Amino acid sequence: MTVSPTPTPAATVEQVSESELLSVFLPLSKTASSYVEVGPGDDCAVVAVPQGRVVITTDTQVVDQDFRVRWPNGYETTGADTAHKCAAQNLADIAAMGAVPTSMVVSMTLPGNTPVQWVQDFATGLAEAFDRLGATDCALVGGDLGRGRELSVTATVLGVMEDGNPVLRSGAGAGGTLVHVGALGLAAAGLSALEAPPGSGWDRVPEHNRRELERAQLRPLAPILTGPKAARAGVSAMIDISDGLLRDAGRVARASGVVVDLDPAALEEAVAQLAEAGNAAGVDPWRWVLTGGEDHGLLAVLPPGVQVPPGCVR
Repeated sequence: MTVSPTPTPAATVEQVSESELLSVFLPLSKTASSYVEVGPGDDCAVVAVPQGRVVITTDTQVVDQDFRVRWPNGYETTGADTAHKCAAQNLADIAAMGAVPTSMVVSMTLPGNTPVQWVQDFATGLAEAFDRLGATDCALVGGDLGRGRELSVTATVLGVMEDGNPVLRSGAGAGGTLVHVGALGLAAAGLSALEAPPGSGWDRVPEHNRRELERAQLRPLAPILTGPKAARAGVSAMIDISDGLLRDAGRVARASGVVVDLDPAALEEAVAQLAEAGNAAGVDPWRWVLTGGEDHGLLAVLPPGVQVPPGCVR
């Protein structure tokens, strides 16, 4: 039997086999947790389901559709950036059901010229994202690494209901209170900054402020821990804001058969935070706050008499 040498980070995907790529990918990933009974390496993973109820979500990121390898402002997306976004958007869906994420499988299609270092950065970035977002019991348990013409990443995440029933979009009732936790408009402003070439109005925004907004798009801080807490607090409906406050609030309204009223005063702080950037970009910051997605905050409805959970804006 011939033992293949460990590929160097400077190598590209087309220069190594799948097993060689996995040999430098999996050791950098988080592959164990209290829920994982069998991790990567077998035909399937085995994940414990203590309460017998599983929630599942999946999402795909495709280059030049959902992100760019190199943005017009010159920023180059790292493997860690892509991993964090992958984690945030999927974990937020689990949290919106009031569940706790337990495991993830990832399928990556990689052009042959993709550096092995990018793949390694994805592995470490995914582990870091689990920790930073509070999904400490979530682990990577399998997936697939393959070659193709376009870079794409598809993740499927499983979660468990620790207490009670899943929180659905259809649970809002008349007289309830709409609450939100997380950022609003930051990721949309960050996208505008990333898409702006040098010499644009964005150059008038202090660099540290600009970088903070770009990071909100590349690595959104979805409030994962709040989902199960909100479920225990008694929220009756919940959704991950991935497509903008207005659109996602409308989804709750349609699913529940109610009318949702937004209080502009509750949004003024988020709008004021983006005023300088909006002036530089020539965009009304209300547009980012109301229609910008990808912050992956949580929007929930509290029945009458239920107190607003800590950290939420009503």
